[in-house]
Amino acid sequence: MGEETNRPDGADVPGEADTPVFDTLVEMTLNAFERSGLTAETYLLTRIAALVATGASPASYLLNVGAADEIGVPLEKIQGTLVAIAPVVGSARVVTAASGISEAFGLPLLPGGGQGEGVVT
Repeated sequence: MGEETNRPDGADVPGEADTPVFDTLVEMTLNAFERSGLTAETYLLTRIAALVATGASPASYLLNVGAADEIGVPLEKIQGTLVAIAPVVGSARVVTAASGISEAFGLPLLPGGGQGEGVVT
């Protein structure tokens, strides 16, 4: 473990043997981004929308919202994405996603953090 491995194209990939699942996910994501023709911001907002639609785990939000934050995607655009998809995916999925994002990043996406009054699912 921890040794360099060779990809099919002959390139050495340091440490790939240590985290093969993660490395595969990263490579798939990079390939999809390159082929999408989208800007980085649009690509990440689209991924966040897809995560909501599929009921993804909080770890998936952490990775994707974190990446969006790193490239400067404003919170308002993430909120706008959640608003835009709510009629399609349903309020329960949007509230669950907003709660997970709020908890992971301390972002005020829902009143009271999604708990109690004011939140309709």
